[in-house]
Amino acid sequence: MDPWVWWLVAAVGLGIPLVLTAMPEFGMVAVGAVAAAITDALGGGAVFQVVVFSVVSVALVAVVRPIAVRSRTQRPELVSGVEALKGRQAVVLERVDESGGGRIKLAGEVWSARALDPDQAYEPGQQVDVVDIDGATAVVM
Repeated sequence: MDPWVWWLVAAVGLGIPLVLTAMPEFGMVAVGAVAAAITDALGGGAVFQVVVFSVVSVALVAVVRPIAVRSRTQRPELVSGVEALKGRQAVVLERVDESGGGRIKLAGEVWSARALDPDQAYEPGQQVDVVDIDGATAVVM
């Protein structure tokens, strides 16, 4: 049997533990075996096949594995609760000024609101930006 067939058998053999254990390193070494099979099919000698297998396998493990580990450990930052409301736009329902007696509609809910700038007042219908949440009061500008 030709050596390239043995390399493909090795690749399939490495693919089985890849599927069973979900360890990507087996897949990377299997790709090295496929590269060695291609090398044999193109007429490369036995030593060159082993070198190609080794170089491709080590390169994939050295380059791809750290990227995969890093992406697995980093979780996307999920903002929820009050923090998710900061930076959103709201509509003024009742006059908002520094006294805190105004009302806004924020994310489908009615919130009490006060102006960030004491000299600023917002009239009903205006769009405002929520810069902070102070207890149950939205601070807007």
